[in-house]
Amino acid sequence: MSNFYQRVRRAINLSASDDQRVGDGDEGGRDAVRTDGGVVSEDSRNPGSEPGVLDRLAAGIDGRLGSDFLESSIFWIPPFLLMGLFVYGAVIWNFLISLTDYQRFANAPDYSNLDFEMYTRALADSGFIDAAVNTFILLVAFTAGTLAVGLILAILIDRGIRFENSFRTIYLLPMSLSFVVTAQFWLWIYNFNNGIANRVIGVFGLGPISWLGDQNIVLWAVIFALMWQFSGYAMVVYLAGLRAIPDEHYEAAKVDGASTLKMYWRVIIPQLKGATISAAVVLMVFGMKAFDFLYSLVGGYRPPNGADILATKMVREAYANLNWAYGAAIAIVLFAMALGVIGPYLVYEYRRNNL
Repeated sequence: MSNFYQRVRRAINLSASDDQRVGDGDEGGRDAVRTDGGVVSEDSRNPGSEPGVLDRLAAGIDGRLGSDFLESSIFWIPPFLLMGLFVYGAVIWNFLISLTDYQRFANAPDYSNLDFEMYTRALADSGFIDAAVNTFILLVAFTAGTLAVGLILAILIDRGIRFENSFRTIYLLPMSLSFVVTAQFWLWIYNFNNGIANRVIGVFGLGPISWLGDQNIVLWAVIFALMWQFSGYAMVVYLAGLRAIPDEHYEAAKVDGASTLKMYWRVIIPQLKGATISAAVVLMVFGMKAFDFLYSLVGGYRPPNGADILATKMVREAYANLNWAYGAAIAIVLFAMALGVIGPYLVYEYRRNNL
């Protein structure tokens, strides 16, 4: 279509230039019209002419990025510049601060002597190592557990249970709550004296357990609370994937004599690969942002022993200890972890021509 419009514009321009030359008495213009009714192209009249640098550049951009790339630049350049300044510019500035020894507010950062001392300090800091290990455990356990619970709920709802819409609303409702509300809710549940969790296990002669005071189980208590909040999201993603699978696949598996368990394990679940990847990426990003939940859980920058993650340590170093450079270095490590999660996903979507 774009080639058609280019031919039309060229024909109009040639026609206008020929008319002008004819009107001015230019014999060359009359000679440019062939006797068979055709029009001699501009390149044939000027065999030595070549497209200019700007024309070649525009043609190269159109060929690589599409014919409407330059025409649409007036719409995407302003937000692109704003995003580059306030997001990526801030990331670059944060990285420069991490290469200094900036702390407190006594002096401005000194950019004349940049080094990786803060990253070396982080690798030698046992608190950083513990926070990194806790972050990794939280991401893996929270993501895997949430996906498993969401898949089970989606399969149950997809099989047409009664009150399907009501159950879907109940399971999805926790995701609409903020981390602050969720933290207060589970703070009451985990209460040592009157919490519901200890009352329930007390029926079986267990407990009471200090869910937030025992460093061996506090991280798992946090992970369980986050799973409760986001399992509804995984359920919706998987439910959409299940509803997109044709009924013929279920019928073919039944004809082959596959049981319900084998049908889902070998036929249905492998077709949910795209839903699993997209949901896992979103859940990992939410897991990295669990600072709000932990801060609201204890009302401070220091979470319970055993539940410290990189996000809480970063904020504590920057705002409680005023070690700005060290906090910036931890922030860059978190940014690299986020890229490690999102980068492969973008490559996967690009290879599937979804970007």
